[in-house]
Amino acid sequence: MMRAVLVLACAIALMWGAGASAQSVTFADIPGPAPGPAQSIGTYTNGCFTGGAALPIDGVGYQVIRTSRNRYWGHPALIDFLEDFGQGMAREGLGVALVGDLNQPMGGPISGHASHELGLDADIWLRLDLPRMSVGQRESLSAISVVDTSTYDWRVTDDFGLVQAEMIRLAASDPRVGRIFVHPAIKRAMCEINWPDRSFLRVIRPWFGHDSHFHIRLTCPAGSPECRIQSAVPPGDGCGAELQSWFPDPNRPPAPSTPTTPRQPPPLPAGCQALLNQFR
Repeated sequence: MMRAVLVLACAIALMWGAGASAQSVTFADIPGPAPGPAQSIGTYTNGCFTGGAALPIDGVGYQVIRTSRNRYWGHPALIDFLEDFGQGMAREGLGVALVGDLNQPMGGPISGHASHELGLDADIWLRLDLPRMSVGQRESLSAISVVDTSTYDWRVTDDFGLVQAEMIRLAASDPRVGRIFVHPAIKRAMCEINWPDRSFLRVIRPWFGHDSHFHIRLTCPAGSPECRIQSAVPPGDGCGAELQSWFPDPNRPPAPSTPTTPRQPPPLPAGCQALLNQFR
């Protein structure tokens, strides 16, 4: 363990030599995983993890995109889940999933996301129109929104079909999944399908910003006593009044936007701060 810490510390030292200071080192600067047993520490929006693993960038039923971002890391439970998910994609003939951001090697605050800190989150793009590509070809891919928000009655476009719905169902049916976030219009499209078993729908949660991908979140894994689990999702399939409350009301124009004061990030959990301090 100590040798691994020293290797990472040397990598950080090279960064300092290139212009960064010890005090400015963040989780984004750390190139590899923290040694030790696999543990998620803190919350999904304020945490970190040790003993992380990298998702192989090419696997059965999936390929990782934008690998230069070094965000294909997670708790081993997440890596196992994604490899199983890829096997399911292949088994059901759904195509090749494009895996976007997971987490940084040790988690922690990550630009562009409010979560993805515990090693338990992953984004899967809804595009299924692309073949296997080289690593370089995957760097410049563009996401495609599958939601038309030009009217009050938001609807999915022709880019969202039964294959995309089956892909989300495949992920949501796994008992390791705590939540899957999608745009409200995608949730409604899922609700409108006559599924033989609708129980998986309850973990699919409407959330803005998820119109071109879906966000998988696993529950806290065993052996992580400092992982704070989210409250349980409400009972039922979530296809009624709760879902409708996310849609704009044409009889009630939206309130004018008001300036917001940038929120100061909360202090890191003690275990995460101690982890980061090893590299300062």
